[in-house]
Amino acid sequence: MAKQSKSAIEPTREQDYPEWYQQVVRASDLAEKSPVRGCMVIKPWGYALWENMVRILDRMFKATGVKNAYFPLFIPLSFLEKEAQHVEGFATECAVVTHHRLEKSPDGLVPAGKLQEPLIVRPTSETIIGDAFSKWVSSYRDLPLLINQWANVVRWEMRTRMFLRTSEFLWQEGHTAHASEAEAVERTRQMLDVYTDFVENELAIPVIKGRKTAAETFPGAVDTFCIEAMMQDRKALQSGTSHFLGQNFARASGIKFQSRDEKEAYAWTTSWGVSTRLVGGIIMSHGDDDGIILPPRVASAHVVLLPILRKNADAAAVMEYTGKLADALRRVRYHGRFLTVEIDDRPVGGSRGWDWIKKGIPLRVEIGPRDIAQNAVFVGRRDRAVNAKTSLSRRQFLDTVCEILDDIQHNLFERARAFRKRHTLPVDDRREFYDFFTPANPARPEIHGGFALSHWCGAADCEARIKEDLRVTIRCIPLENQDAAGNCICCGKPSPQRVVFAKAY
Repeated sequence: MAKQSKSAIEPTREQDYPEWYQQVVRASDLAEKSPVRGCMVIKPWGYALWENMVRILDRMFKATGVKNAYFPLFIPLSFLEKEAQHVEGFATECAVVTHHRLEKSPDGLVPAGKLQEPLIVRPTSETIIGDAFSKWVSSYRDLPLLINQWANVVRWEMRTRMFLRTSEFLWQEGHTAHASEAEAVERTRQMLDVYTDFVENELAIPVIKGRKTAAETFPGAVDTFCIEAMMQDRKALQSGTSHFLGQNFARASGIKFQSRDEKEAYAWTTSWGVSTRLVGGIIMSHGDDDGIILPPRVASAHVVLLPILRKNADAAAVMEYTGKLADALRRVRYHGRFLTVEIDDRPVGGSRGWDWIKKGIPLRVEIGPRDIAQNAVFVGRRDRAVNAKTSLSRRQFLDTVCEILDDIQHNLFERARAFRKRHTLPVDDRREFYDFFTPANPARPEIHGGFALSHWCGAADCEARIKEDLRVTIRCIPLENQDAAGNCICCGKPSPQRVVFAKAY
């Protein structure tokens, strides 16, 4: 591998984190901008990552009894208007279809065939799925109804960033209907736990589970629960949400059933979702100044084999050895799937090695004539320094490859957890709180930014004041490790517990 005197990505994270992120997305070949403003083309390396995430999550959902379905992309405007808070929450993000054909004019093609009712390109599907549920449910025997769809949605964003916030993105949205409030609340919390399991154990990103404040609750929901992760710029990324909708959407959509005591009742519903935003979370949680680092359990590929072909006389033997090793690796099962192996037989030198480092593949394996003579391989791990490579016998590598991948997965999680711990502080003094979120604090630069665990009295005015002053929001009210009462960081009034304050994406 050609030796480099500088990092693969410019600027570095420290120099310009937002630009580093954009350069990493491009350099890793995950995605590129599309001709449509605010949208992206997800390239094969990025889509393979998403497919692996979908495969695991889909299995986890189905283990809880959920079944997949698909619902229309277009939603009648009148459906959104049935739930007042819902339409208010999404009104500024809606893409609206008003015509159904194009006609030629002296100025070119123009819209024609005006629709009797405008159609909304789905920003989320509570209303149209609720309409279907109202037809599927008539008795308590039809409940619970547990449905998920994998789809794309459109939210017309003004400021976009690939994977994190785009006008169109991929996601799953789960929707359930229940005969009782308790059962719906239980499902809401159950899916939050599924997301926590997935993000921590498959993506290696530690999260905090919590409840959103009223101001941050999903439009039309009774309660929103979330998981929040800290990125390497110490901002929060909302990494999954689960909503208890009460009977609000059931009343709007007419989801009624005959109860056990033969009375008409409205169902209790939930919705929950994660999206391709999690790809951005992987980049910002684990990436370094050389590119992305993919957690092995969801990596687009696990191993790249790099044959060293300096002499034509060696080429046949090296490629034969490489091919047989690839075949052996592809028969190894790792967490429910066979290992995915790439072979890059481009000439040695140039950008070959750095391309795979930037793409974040967990293991790079070099194979040259000397390795073949020793029946060995030369292995580099993406979670270690570029030049920290180890020679292993072929047999040893095959026997331990899954252990190595698991060690990488573990290391990524522990690194991210240690980082979050360093930048999560209890803050009880108002001045210190404001200093914590003020850029370039000369007094304590080592603790600037992150998660502030501070008391909040529950007043919307205090929440709004902090958001206006600092662009800091309450990310969640933690569900675990609630401590003793204190005084609100804003007004000083009594507070029942600490909440998580942070700047966020």
